[in-house]
Amino acid sequence: MDIKKIIQEMTLEEKAGLCSGADFWHTKAVERLGVPAVMVTDGPHGLRKQEEKADHLGISESVKAVCFPAGCALASSFDRDLIGEVGTYLGEEARAEKIHTLLGPAVNIKRSPLCGRNFEYLSEDPYLAGEMAASYVQGVQSQKVGTSVKHFAANNQETRRMSVSDRVDERTLREIYLTAFEKIVKQAKPWTLMCSYNQINGVYSCENDWLLNQVLRKEWGFDGIVMTDWGAMNRRCEALKAGLNLEMPSSNGRNDAKIVQAVKNGSLKMEVLDKAVEGLLDWINKGLDEQAKTDSYDKEKHHRLACRAAEESAVLLKNKGGLLPLNRTDKIAFIGRFAESPRYQGGGSSHINSFRVDSALDAAKNSGLKRITYAPGYEADGATASPELLQAALKAAKEAKTAVIFVGLPDSYESEGYDRTTLDLPSCQNELIEKVCAVQPNTVVVLHNGSAVSMPWIEKAASVLEMYLGGQAVGTAEIRLLFGEANPSGKLAETFPLRLEDTPAYLNFPGSENEVNYGEGVYVGYRWYDARKMQVLFPFGHGLSYTTFALSNLKLSSGKITDADTLTASVTVKNTGKVAGKETVQLYVAPPEDQKSFRPVRELKGFQKVSLNPGEEKTVSFSLDKRSFAYYETRIPGWYAGDGEYEVSVGTSSRDLPLHEKVRISSAERIPLKITDTTTLGDVLRYGKQPELLEPVLEKMRKAFGLTSEGANPEMFRQMIDGMPIHSIASFFSEDVEKLEKTLR
Repeated sequence: MDIKKIIQEMTLEEKAGLCSGADFWHTKAVERLGVPAVMVTDGPHGLRKQEEKADHLGISESVKAVCFPAGCALASSFDRDLIGEVGTYLGEEARAEKIHTLLGPAVNIKRSPLCGRNFEYLSEDPYLAGEMAASYVQGVQSQKVGTSVKHFAANNQETRRMSVSDRVDERTLREIYLTAFEKIVKQAKPWTLMCSYNQINGVYSCENDWLLNQVLRKEWGFDGIVMTDWGAMNRRCEALKAGLNLEMPSSNGRNDAKIVQAVKNGSLKMEVLDKAVEGLLDWINKGLDEQAKTDSYDKEKHHRLACRAAEESAVLLKNKGGLLPLNRTDKIAFIGRFAESPRYQGGGSSHINSFRVDSALDAAKNSGLKRITYAPGYEADGATASPELLQAALKAAKEAKTAVIFVGLPDSYESEGYDRTTLDLPSCQNELIEKVCAVQPNTVVVLHNGSAVSMPWIEKAASVLEMYLGGQAVGTAEIRLLFGEANPSGKLAETFPLRLEDTPAYLNFPGSENEVNYGEGVYVGYRWYDARKMQVLFPFGHGLSYTTFALSNLKLSSGKITDADTLTASVTVKNTGKVAGKETVQLYVAPPEDQKSFRPVRELKGFQKVSLNPGEEKTVSFSLDKRSFAYYETRIPGWYAGDGEYEVSVGTSSRDLPLHEKVRISSAERIPLKITDTTTLGDVLRYGKQPELLEPVLEKMRKAFGLTSEGANPEMFRQMIDGMPIHSIASFFSEDVEKLEKTLR
């Protein structure tokens, strides 16, 4: 495709028309110039290709496809290679269905566990979300199929998601809500990004020049297109100017006409429109490699990967007395409707029409387990109690060696389109667990949910296995995990709090009317709980195994680094148990003492999953650059790692970090300080170019406050001058403030 030539030959109307969809899933064709229409489709963990009726919320039926584990599960694998493999398979499926671009992955941060769409998102941590999503994008795009990373940016709730304005400061945006997107853009080069519905500080994402032009394109070097979420367009011409290429779905010609009129009256430059069209043609052309097209794919092969992904993503939260794995010859009661009809995916635009679904009951039968009994325990909707079903479940539990209860959040509790209001499971399920545990101490709870839940029964259940929304093969994965054919190796990609009231955004979620205040700032997820030294149900990164591991011999390649240096950290991990297993080694960085008042206690900056046989050990290495130690300093503006001694910690969760080493950072960069009469003396001493020029004034102050005499309090003086503006000096001394300002500049 000769893009430059096509643009020269296109009419104004054709250019404007290319900037919006032809219908719900297709772009417009320009047949006379050989520009074809292309098709996009949801979803992040499976194809939702709709051939007849089209909709945005998974209401109409789509083609039969493979449902892989949802993002909440895949992120818990902490396995870049695995999620990359899932991406590759999805790309293969998209090719077979003639899909040009897959709408995913969804990488918005889990600001609150109540967000109804958290099941689709990856993590509360931007580093983990970015690393995992970059591998996914590389996998999909290796098959000559595009991705549309979503939702850019700060789309962290469903309540009024199409209109709400997020009130959030730049540092918080940069460190928490933009970092995952930045990593994906720089590491994986996605073909497209999808802008979110919401406003950021009063400006809709679709027309946010700072977000799309300044940050995404100029700073990060993004060279793909930006499309809207479905219906996320506000002012069409302003969006073009801000760098938004494609409006989806069709505007039925209304916004096309606005573009034509704006060019004709001079309010929109033709160069702006041509640039958008050039990006669109380049994007379309990327997916036109006929040699990359296939007519079919092996659904059963893909189903097997879905099963392995579910196994790798499952998190063993608790295993008192080594109850798991179970003995195949024991009599075991399966209790709960989800054993028969598992909840394996979320509701809304990512809902897949799965070509098959494995339940735990069917998988148990197929694997030859003969002593399994079953009791539904609660009604089919997952939320309604039944005294008769409860009594039957208790009878089955008493008569068995072990009870396995399959519970979780039903579709009515979490979905795209609305937020949760509680962390609780349905009361009938909590009651079932409590009463089964009372009659059967050997009780395993298997969870199916898209986000954190409370567990009032946690001390009574012997074992808890978190499956999240494990995809269509979840039942087979559960049987393999429960009976030891597979060893759990997932780690929590989010913190499980004890109470809703403990969560970071509790007082600011979901906001009031059209505004939500991100008052917790950078303290999201474990950053919040660690800063407050708060007890949690299960910490970020937590996950057990059927074997044991030991970490030792943490080494840093150097004890100090400067601006251009890269630091290597290595650690030995050993399987000290009796069965093969996988451990995820996690590396966190803590700031120097003088920065701890405004920075998180620690932040994840590296992870690696390692497979080990019994007695085997391996060395794991991490590469850390200056950015690994930095925070976003708006006064520069940019990423800044100030001088000081930082701590590198390694372990197996955010709260299990047995190994520590120190590294000193020396930075040539300094935070600029503009001296005015309101500048504080403390800031002059910290950031001023020549702070020693202030010494004569400080000496006068020491004498005036009696600090040269016995019993003086230097800490009182230090804190007083730290916040004292220059203009206040005139209140105590006959100082020429204007002269002092000029001297300090």
